[in-house]
Amino acid sequence: MHATFQPQVPAAALALHDKVLEALGQWRPGVVLSARIDYDFPVFVLEKGQTHDALAFLRDNTDMGFSYLTTLCGAHFPENTGQEFMLMYQLHNLVQNTRIRIKTFMSQKDLEMPTATDLWPAANWMEREAFDFFGFRFSGHPDLRRILNMEEMNYHPLRKEYALEDAGRDDKEDKYFGR
Repeated sequence: MHATFQPQVPAAALALHDKVLEALGQWRPGVVLSARIDYDFPVFVLEKGQTHDALAFLRDNTDMGFSYLTTLCGAHFPENTGQEFMLMYQLHNLVQNTRIRIKTFMSQKDLEMPTATDLWPAANWMEREAFDFFGFRFSGHPDLRRILNMEEMNYHPLRKEYALEDAGRDDKEDKYFGR
């Protein structure tokens, strides 16, 4: 019989999780769809339409103080019908040295989100990268265009809807690449 490894959640992460969950619940009941702790990161899944306002709340509320956007990135989960795409915002409270992740899921038919550049100017290039690689559109973005790929590309290369190898090769299959 093998014991499964279950990492201990640090008490500080648990306390932060509870504090943020309570603050978001008081600010707007029902905004948090789910919450958990991944290792030492509190993670909150929010309703798509409320995400921008929640980010502003977490930044502007003095008790929260998440004044720094560490990263913003996308992901594609083609097996999650109706919620195939996810945006993740990682926020940092520099004074207390605490970090959280905010996630929101959306369907392939509706990849539009309000820009976070009004909250954090650094979101500009992060949103451009999410657009370039996944096709997210950020309404109100000051310059939403490709950042790393050629403008002529008519697809978004990090979507999991394209073969990873040349179809003419029989020595490589997608299963070898984690699909």
